[in-house]
Amino acid sequence: MDLRQMEYLVALADEQQFTRAAALCRVTQSGLSAAIRSLEDELGTTLFMRTTRRVEPTDAGLALLPFARSMLAEATAGRDAVVRASRELSGQLRVGAEQCLGIVDVPSLLERFRRRYPLVDIHFTQAGSHDLVAQVLDEELDVAFVATTEHLSRVTRTELGRWPVVLLCPPEHPLAASARVDWAQLRDLDFIDFQESWAVRSLNDAACAAQGVGRRVRCTVNDVHTLLDLVHRGLGVALVPQHVAAKPQAAGLVSVQLAANTAPQWVVSSVTGSPAAASAPPAARDPRRGAAPQRSGERHHHEGGQHRAGGVTRAGPVSHAPPAHGMLDR
Repeated sequence: MDLRQMEYLVALADEQQFTRAAALCRVTQSGLSAAIRSLEDELGTTLFMRTTRRVEPTDAGLALLPFARSMLAEATAGRDAVVRASRELSGQLRVGAEQCLGIVDVPSLLERFRRRYPLVDIHFTQAGSHDLVAQVLDEELDVAFVATTEHLSRVTRTELGRWPVVLLCPPEHPLAASARVDWAQLRDLDFIDFQESWAVRSLNDAACAAQGVGRRVRCTVNDVHTLLDLVHRGLGVALVPQHVAAKPQAAGLVSVQLAANTAPQWVVSSVTGSPAAASAPPAARDPRRGAAPQRSGERHHHEGGQHRAGGVTRAGPVSHAPPAHGMLDR
C-alpha cells in the first residue's frame, strides 16, 4: 500500500464515481481504476462494489478507509513540519475563489498553507469568477480559483478540472423522467440562475443562445444553496455543474443530462497575474475592457535583499521565491 493508492481510495469512497474521483486526484480514470484494482489484488479482497450508476465501499473498504485517511493526514503533517523547518516565509497572500468549486477545496488549501507558513498573513475573498479575474488583473489578488474560460488571455492560468453542465429539476417536473433532454425541450421554461458575475451564468447564457433557446430567468441568486432550495420549491429548473447536483442539499432533486456532446463544460482553474497585465494602467486591466499592452519580463523583484512573489516574502539567501499559486498547490 502506498500514499497514492490511499489518496485514490479516499477520493473514490467520497465521490462514489470513478470520473469525479479521477478529476479530484488529477489522474486519468483508467489510472485510478488500475491503482484500485492493484490495491485489491494486494489485499486479496474487493474494496468497492461497482454498478453502472455508482461505486460504494464494501465492508473491507470501509474498514480500510479510516486508516487511509490517517495515513494521508500524517503524510501531510510531515510535509508541513519539513516546510516550516526549512522555509521561513512572511508577508501577505491574497486569495480569491468562487463558491462551491467542487474540484478544489479552497478552505482546506488555506488551512494547509497557514500550517506550513504561519508568518504569512492570508486574506481571502469570495466572489463571482468574472469579478475575481478583474481583481487579479488589478493586482488586488495574488491568486484566484475561478470557473471561467473568458477574459484569461492576460493572466497565467492552470486548469484544475472540469464538469459537464446538467439540468436540475424537482421530481414532479415533466422532464424529470427523461434520461436526456434536448435543448428544444428547455424553451420557455422558468429558470433559476446565478448573478452575471458568476461564470456559470455566462456559460449558460452562451450555451442557450447557441442552441436557439430563449429562457426566462425568474430567480437570480448569489448562493448555491439558495438556488437548490428554490428548485426544491418548484420555482424553476436550473443548469448547474454536475458536482452541484451531487451535493447533499440537492438530495431529492433529479439531475438530467443534456443531449449527447452538447453539454457545456464548466472549467475550474487557478489564475495569477501576468507580467503584461502588471505593466498596464488600471483602466486597461479590466477583463471587460480592451487588452493590456503585451510585454515580457519577470514579475519577481528584489526588495531589500529579500525576494517576493505576489505579497509573500521569503527570508534568507534564496535564488527566487515560488509563485503564490505554486505554494498553495503543494
